[in-house]
Amino acid sequence: MRSRRVGALAAMVSLVLPLIAPAPAAGVAARGPDECAATLDCTAEEINLMSMPERAEFVRDMSEGPAAELLPGYQPRWRNIEGVIAFFDDYSLGEPGSWISYVDAGIVEGIERGIALALGEGTDDFGNPGSVLWAEYLTRLADGELEGRAAHDEAWSVAEQAATEHGVHLAEEVHGVEPSGAERRYYTFSEFYRWMMRNRLEAFDILAPPVEPGEREKQHFVDWFTDVTTPDPSYRGSVMAYEYATLDVPGGTLGALLLFRAYLAEMYEMYTAEQGG
Repeated sequence: MRSRRVGALAAMVSLVLPLIAPAPAAGVAARGPDECAATLDCTAEEINLMSMPERAEFVRDMSEGPAAELLPGYQPRWRNIEGVIAFFDDYSLGEPGSWISYVDAGIVEGIERGIALALGEGTDDFGNPGSVLWAEYLTRLADGELEGRAAHDEAWSVAEQAATEHGVHLAEEVHGVEPSGAERRYYTFSEFYRWMMRNRLEAFDILAPPVEPGEREKQHFVDWFTDVTTPDPSYRGSVMAYEYATLDVPGGTLGALLLFRAYLAEMYEMYTAEQGG
């Protein structure tokens, strides 16, 4: 009798679990990074199915292929995103169907469609507000309007912010997937990163580490920390941010500010060590 009940319970669980577990949208077929970079029409749902190494390859392929067609003397513009994706992979974060996966998929989709729009390949932004902003960023960059670092970083961060918020919408509103506490706090660090790109020295003045660098040193640090053409600072910053995010520090806004201060101080120490200071 007991074995029958156990068997019946197991059968019920096998039927119910697929209904409650996060899953990709039905009918979505996975395309690989090469095909997505060639067509520039893979949706966030398709990108959600990719592993993190595949997403990094996709971003690289877009940078070295279609995006390079737009920019004479091209330099990669999303290596920092590659650094974040590498962090997700190393820390086993962002499995398909997870909150991180959908947020990241929204970011990558925005870049993809932004390139397509800038190249004149259709007008569909896939409902991603970041798409048009990335297209504007690339067009302005190609026209020589973003040569100054402050103007460049502001345009870059505005586009990524919009695509990121769309990814959050996909995760939470479309798929009903909520982040863990650590993931939510990590996201706050990423918000701060983009805010720094828009505000640069003001951010470092407000949350300065115990050392008192001069204005030139501050500028060099911010330039290093927010450099979109290299994966290293974003990778190391993500590792450190996630470690801080695992600390559920009480105190609301004050506690968060103290964490950001400690985070910046540690990043600055990393920067000065790398510079041989």
